[in-house]
Amino acid sequence: MRIINYENYCSKPFRSLLHLSGAILSLCLFACSTPKNITYFQDMADTARLRSVSQAEYYTPTIQPDDILQVTIQTLDPTATALLNQNATASWPVAGGNTNSAVPGGTPVGNNVTGYLVDKNGYVILPLIGKVLVKDKTTDKVRDEINTKAAEYYKDPIVNVRFANFKVTVLGEVNRPSTYVMPNEKVTLLDAIGMAGDLTIYGKRENVLLVRENGKNKDFIRFNLNDSHTFSSPYFYLHQGDVVYVEPNKYKVASQDISQVRKWSLITAGLTLLIVIVSRVNF
Repeated sequence: MRIINYENYCSKPFRSLLHLSGAILSLCLFACSTPKNITYFQDMADTARLRSVSQAEYYTPTIQPDDILQVTIQTLDPTATALLNQNATASWPVAGGNTNSAVPGGTPVGNNVTGYLVDKNGYVILPLIGKVLVKDKTTDKVRDEINTKAAEYYKDPIVNVRFANFKVTVLGEVNRPSTYVMPNEKVTLLDAIGMAGDLTIYGKRENVLLVRENGKNKDFIRFNLNDSHTFSSPYFYLHQGDVVYVEPNKYKVASQDISQVRKWSLITAGLTLLIVIVSRVNF
């Protein structure tokens, strides 16, 4: 029986080439690996046992100058209803983002939204109703005040008031970064991320940044989505104009050069195959 010594079986150049190809292949596999820290709320036990986490108190937003309100008044008289709502579709420019994709439950901001603009003094002007002071009031309070005024002229009016420009911007490592007009006022951090199509595989879940306007200042708040105590944060409910930024993790850098990684993978595989073929021929 012939015993073949590997060191003698392959020449030194082939051995060096084989070692080099192995190193390149290992590097490629490491570069193509994905982060394991991608699960939300990892501190929650993976069991059927109920666990409760206290949730932050909801903040009710108030109306401010330059807000846009959607106000509709319904009455028993269709003619009167049409007259009261004749200017409810006035368009106002709003700084916006991507309008190419429709999002269930939310709408990316375009160039215009419709409604009544709150002037610098905090008033809106409604047909027949006249000027209504809305500054620093909630939409529920304004609805009740408009309903009281409309009841002076019409029987059993139905009034609805909501923000037309309650917008939140989501940037960074999400599937649909954009500025979104939210469908309601009770918006959480997770709602905004859901509107943007969730984080990508490269999103840094343990360090999500919230930027909030606070008078003349900007507040910066960090969230760890791997921790269930996110629900208890006083910043869990978003304010109008908030910006959520998802930072990319270290694997994002490698993914930017994915074509180069694939090329080296093919070269390495080819070299390895060539070494095997040549070695067998020599044998």
